Amino acid sequence: MRRSIILTTIVFLCSLTLAAQQASAPAPAPEYGPPNGTLVIVGGGSLDGTGILEKFIELAGGPDKKFIVVPTAGGNRNRQGEVTPYKEEDVVRSWVARGVKNVRMLHTHDPKIADTEAFVKDLREADAVWFNGGRQWNIVDSYANTLTYREFHKVLERGGVIGGSSAGATIQGEYLVRGDTSGPNVVMTEEPTHQAAFKFLRRTAVDQHINARNRWDDLVPVIEKFPNLLGIGLSEGTAIVVKGDTFETMGKWKVSVHDNTRAYQPWEKPYFVLSPGDVYDMKARKVVKYGDGVTRRRSETQNSERRTPNR
Repeated sequence: MRRSIILTTIVFLCSLTLAAQQASAPAPAPEYGPPNGTLVIVGGGSLDGTGILEKFIELAGGPDKKFIVVPTAGGNRNRQGEVTPYKEEDVVRSWVARGVKNVRMLHTHDPKIADTEAFVKDLREADAVWFNGGRQWNIVDSYANTLTYREFHKVLERGGVIGGSSAGATIQGEYLVRGDTSGPNVVMTEEPTHQAAFKFLRRTAVDQHINARNRWDDLVPVIEKFPNLLGIGLSEGTAIVVKGDTFETMGKWKVSVHDNTRAYQPWEKPYFVLSPGDVYDMKARKVVKYGDGVTRRRSETQNSERRTPNR
């Protein structure tokens, strides 16, 4: 009897130890979004009345925090090859009007300058970074493989927020959609230096203006060529807010998700569409919450079968 009690006690204590170990075990690192910090990825267009910029400021910790605005996508040089000038007061004016009290411009056309300690001084203390629209390859030309690039990632590492609209959205993915210097109609460039984005949101290809410019199908060939990627297309005035491996859609319109692991019917487009309030798990590749309060729609049930992606 006594031996039985001792054995029972040992088993009980072992179960408590195992439970404690499981409870204290660190959560697995995200595969898509940053382990720390938040991303706000916007499809371009006017953001008035969407609440997106207000959300970005809130995620930074409020208007008293330190903000950096990067206008570089607007162009480094004009057609004559002359360096494009930027005035800080013009770049930050709209943010000041929104009540942001500590906001600075960060811009250079020269990657050698971007690789200096002096240039990243303000960035080292930033709580939030916003990338303006334009052409995403300009951002790559200025900051790829520089100290500035690494400091962008450190903003997230310390729990900050990175956001951007249009080109400032595409730069946040892993594959650089529309990186060709000849114009935005080339979805997949052959230019080797303009194929990689900044990988704030890994394993993704991000496109924008999909509704206003009828780009709904443009990510299809990208995912066919790179089936390991998740394609995300954003309508104007629409954003995804990324935390870890999940994102929530907010704004005016729709987000398309190109998922190569999903089985599609022959009459369907090879992507599906999310609405504001929908929450998507990129790792599990499924909608975990619908903005209309319905946890699972009929169409989701019918198309929930998964298939092994091509490698």
